Amino acid sequence: MFVWYSRLLAGLRISEGLPLLLLRLYLTPVLLQAGWNKYLHFADTVAWFGNTEWGLGLPFPTLLAALAIAAEIGGSLLLLFGLLTRLAALSLAVTMLVAMITVHAKNGWLAIADASSWLADGTLLHSERILAAPEKLQRARDLLQEHGNYDWLSESGNLVVLNNGIEFAATYFVMLLCLLWFGGGRYLSLDYYLRRGKLS
Repeated sequence: MFVWYSRLLAGLRISEGLPLLLLRLYLTPVLLQAGWNKYLHFADTVAWFGNTEWGLGLPFPTLLAALAIAAEIGGSLLLLFGLLTRLAALSLAVTMLVAMITVHAKNGWLAIADASSWLADGTLLHSERILAAPEKLQRARDLLQEHGNYDWLSESGNLVVLNNGIEFAATYFVMLLCLLWFGGGRYLSLDYYLRRGKLS
C-alpha cells in the first residue's frame, strides 16, 4: 500500500540537492546586485551607513560598507557554485539580519504598502505609513494622468507605493538559514565533491 510512498521518498533522497540548488540560484542575482550597487556607489554607501541624520548612523561606516560588499558579492558567487556554502550563507544571513534591524524594521513587515493587507494593521510590526498608501497612490495617479504618459507608465503593471518593510530581507534570511543548516546540496555543489575528496 505504501510502496509508492517509499519510492517517492527514495526519489526525493536522490534529488535532495535540487531544492538547495534552486535556493542558491534564486539568491545569487538578488544579493550580487545588492553588493554591486553598493560597490559602484561606494562613497554614497559609506555616507549612508555613517550619517546619523538621514542614514543608518552605524559606527565604522567604511569598514562595514566594505564588509557588506564583500559578503554580498563574494558570498553570492560562492552560493552560485555551492562552494563554502555554509560560510557564505552565514555571512549573508548576518548581513540580512543587520539590514532587517537597521533599515527595514521601522517600516513594518510589508515591502509594498498595501493597506488592504491583513498585515497592514501592525499584526507583524506596525507602520502608520501603510494606511496612507491608497491616498498617496491615488494622488500619484492623478498627477501622472494629468502631466505624464500614464498608459505607458502603467502598461507593465500597477503602480505601487514602496513601503520597504522587512518582508523581502526576512525571506532571504530564512532561505539563507536553510543553506546554513543543509549546505550546498548533494551532487549539485562543489562542497559535495570536496567533502567526498573528488576534487584534486
